[in-house]
Amino acid sequence: MSNNYKLLVKNAKQVVLICSSGEKFLTKHGMQNLCVIENGSVVIGSDGLIKAVGPAGIISAQYPELSFDKVIDAAGMCVLPGLVDAHTHPVWAGDRVHEFAMKLAGATYMDVHRAGGGIHFTVEHTQAAGSLELLASLSSRLLRMQRAGTTLVECKSGYGLELHTELKMLQVIEEARRSLPINISSTYCGAHAVPKGKTVAEATEDVLQVQLPELKERMSAGSLRVDNIDVFCEEGVFDLGSTRSILQAGKDLGLNINFHGDELHPMNSAQLGAELGALAISHLEEVTDEGIAAMATARTAAVLLPTTAYILRLPQPRARDMLEAGVIVALGSDFNPNAYCCSMPVVMHLACVNMRMSMSEALAAATINAAYALGCSHTHGSLEVNKHGDLLVLNAARWEHLIYQLGGHQELIRYVVIKGNVVVDNDKILNL
Repeated sequence: MSNNYKLLVKNAKQVVLICSSGEKFLTKHGMQNLCVIENGSVVIGSDGLIKAVGPAGIISAQYPELSFDKVIDAAGMCVLPGLVDAHTHPVWAGDRVHEFAMKLAGATYMDVHRAGGGIHFTVEHTQAAGSLELLASLSSRLLRMQRAGTTLVECKSGYGLELHTELKMLQVIEEARRSLPINISSTYCGAHAVPKGKTVAEATEDVLQVQLPELKERMSAGSLRVDNIDVFCEEGVFDLGSTRSILQAGKDLGLNINFHGDELHPMNSAQLGAELGALAISHLEEVTDEGIAAMATARTAAVLLPTTAYILRLPQPRARDMLEAGVIVALGSDFNPNAYCCSMPVVMHLACVNMRMSMSEALAAATINAAYALGCSHTHGSLEVNKHGDLLVLNAARWEHLIYQLGGHQELIRYVVIKGNVVVDNDKILNL
């Protein structure tokens, strides 16, 4: 017979709540002043939700240990919310390691694209791959993210560019959602590139008249759950007019607008997103001052991707300008064949070094703000009562080690917990 509660994490040297008053996001000074309890404990109920978090002495007096299925003594360790990766492309076939050499030799993103590489290379291989192959590789990648501390991840389609493969990718994401412990936010990104042999107008028409109606039908039937809609708004890809049409159509289906904008050229994507009520815009390496101001006013999150700027040798996103303007800044790994990074701790480290964010800003951006960018900050992103019991236990006396230490996550992250269940126990792995 099950006990009253699933998990007690007790006596942690630090428990980093992030926020404690139900905030859905943090900006400016809030990101600099995270809520931290010294010598704290966390109680997770049998339903996987947090029931209490506070000083260890108070928790121990209120909750006898015999009431728990499992007790973790975190003395000398730190407890943090599970990390949230707000931007990934994890469903694909076809290795692009050869393109890394091209980029190192000076080829730009669009040079690789024009040479037959980039998105179109992956599209050909993904179209040819079977669902079981795609599910196996996706599952492996998600488990790797989980071992590095990610407990909620956004997963995009977008390597199909036609109805059959886009639906195949979304179905694979749905299967992963049902079979793996990691939390998934699913994104339809059929407008990731213009298919070969089509114009922008033809590609836009296909998304609007063929793909989205079928997506609507499957969502209505309950066979598919999709949360967000994405478009690659970029010079030579989808222009502002096409982007507006597709994003509005997705919003009309009940999807959150969460799209690629202002990456390689200043397209005024930020202003468009703010006007449409976008939940989030990613990249923004070329965002303008006007775009930053519009996003701050509209409460549209900026999902910054330091791995992409690093790998493509692009200008870094203007994180400091966005933070000072009051924009909700979030982080994502942009995991894809072009930027192969599964680790949000590495992303936070790059954000601090290359984008000049503080460690507390980076952690807020990879927890509560990344959850906000996915419409999930009411359930994820902080350690507060009634939120999901998703957390990390660090083998360190200060939480900052998660960002300070570059790599070596298996030695640093002792446990990963999702809804009160220990899904990673690195002590067992290291002692095999």
